[in-house]
Amino acid sequence: MNAVVAANSDWGIGFCGAQTIVIPEDRSFFRKLTDGGVIIVGRKTFKEFQNPLPNRKCLVLTRDRSFTSSRAVIAFSAGDVLEEIEGEDPDKVFVIGGAEVYRKFLPMCALAYVTKIQAAPPSDTFFPDLDVLPGWTLEKEFGVRSSGCGIRYSHCVYRNNDLVLSNR
Repeated sequence: MNAVVAANSDWGIGFCGAQTIVIPEDRSFFRKLTDGGVIIVGRKTFKEFQNPLPNRKCLVLTRDRSFTSSRAVIAFSAGDVLEEIEGEDPDKVFVIGGAEVYRKFLPMCALAYVTKIQAAPPSDTFFPDLDVLPGWTLEKEFGVRSSGCGIRYSHCVYRNNDLVLSNR
């Protein structure tokens, strides 16, 4: 499985329950990357979606046993999620947030697709700094781009060198 995240220069990913910066070009990258795959998301992040994400199997991890959705498979534990993705192509399984879900599954991710945003607005939620997290190395960094709204960003791919291949 893999992680996908848009992180500010200080690795901030959210403030007051919402993404701090939204880059339309990054949303397009996300759609192409995850198309035809499985996404793993927490309930709060899932509720931010205005529309269902087409052509993806959506797994929502929540502790709220009363939560239901016709747009997703509901899981109440990491074990439930792992059972649900058994048999799926691990290269097409993506952890997409929020912070608790990233913390739970990042050690099991082979790759992290990180959109690094060259800005640091106030954040109260952070993604682990993969530049210093043991076991993670930057594998590829694509050139810095400017979004249509003038925000500079780059796409990076980090590899989890500590991942035991038998877990993939």
